[in-house]
Amino acid sequence: MIYLDHHATTPLDPRVFEAMKPFFLEKFGNAASREHEFGREAADAVEAARARVAALIGADESEIVFTSGATESDNLAIKGHRRQDSRDKIVTVATEHPAVLDSCAAVERASNLYVIHLRPGSDGLVDPAKIKAAVDERTLLVSVMFANNEIGVLQDIPAIGALCKERGAIFHTDAAQAAGKVPIDVRAMDIHLLSLSAHKMHGPKGIGALYVRKRIPRVKLQPLIDGGGHEGGLRSGTLNVPAIVGFGAACEIARSEMSAEAKRLGKLRDKLWRGLSRGLDLVTLNGHPDQRLPGNLNVSFKFVESESLMMALAGIAVSSGAACTTTKAEPSHVLKALGLPEDLARSSIRFGLGRFTTAEEIDTVVERVVAAVKKLRKLSPLYKAGK
Repeated sequence: MIYLDHHATTPLDPRVFEAMKPFFLEKFGNAASREHEFGREAADAVEAARARVAALIGADESEIVFTSGATESDNLAIKGHRRQDSRDKIVTVATEHPAVLDSCAAVERASNLYVIHLRPGSDGLVDPAKIKAAVDERTLLVSVMFANNEIGVLQDIPAIGALCKERGAIFHTDAAQAAGKVPIDVRAMDIHLLSLSAHKMHGPKGIGALYVRKRIPRVKLQPLIDGGGHEGGLRSGTLNVPAIVGFGAACEIARSEMSAEAKRLGKLRDKLWRGLSRGLDLVTLNGHPDQRLPGNLNVSFKFVESESLMMALAGIAVSSGAACTTTKAEPSHVLKALGLPEDLARSSIRFGLGRFTTAEEIDTVVERVVAAVKKLRKLSPLYKAGK
């Protein structure tokens, strides 16, 4: 098997697993039970991990709230707000993760807040002029994804953060795909809320965090889960100590290896694109060619259904879209928002490269994909007529 679906999840780094192991058996204490050594040991491990998570994004450790993952973090960041005086508007983007879009829809139904959905350009990037026009004195919250989970494009987060600061709006970004892959500094980028997930950076599943700024301005949220007041009152419940320790280890590894790994993955991604575009006609790169994650490639193969292509690529794990929406028959909402015709949206494949991807695997994938697409197109009367 060749695994190229790292946007869906990443394999656990063995170093992360080694850090977690003692907290399953020997160090099993409840981090809230500080009256004895077992609890204090767990609490110390949690705080050490919290500091590692904070260091990855330039935050203070007291600003990290552990959650079950980025989906919960997105929900808390959006649903945790109440209308403030005349601020009754949320601004987001049509290509956001469903955790953001559905949370915005829920807030709109349940409160007197309303939501504006901005459309990106054909390259997946939002025109800063559109954001400037939409964000005004009535805007309470702006939520724009740092890196898109399907097409990998990187939005101009510093510019959006500066605009939100100028207009007095709270700025949230879902950075689940970006964290550990590109540099993030919440202070320099004027980010107030930021969602993270461990399993997107070779950490364990079921653990994530929400960065909540504590000063200039202090962001106030209403909790979604009550009962005990854990995590500064924002997320009650017994902490998952082994997963938190693994999350911290994953952040530390990503921070120390990010620069070299980004260069390596960028070269492999470009190698993959060169091989596909040279070996086939009628292939389209979806999203901005340069302003994207180093390990992301989203390609449409005209006249080939993505489901048929994936079946022909037995032994190679790729995706036709986001893992959170694969049960839906509709084409990707991200590709549709870019204005991609339905036939191209239905022919797209997302290649996600990761820490353990090799050059030899990329060579094999190019060879297999080119052969499979050519074979499927021979069976397509549309291809013969359309050439």
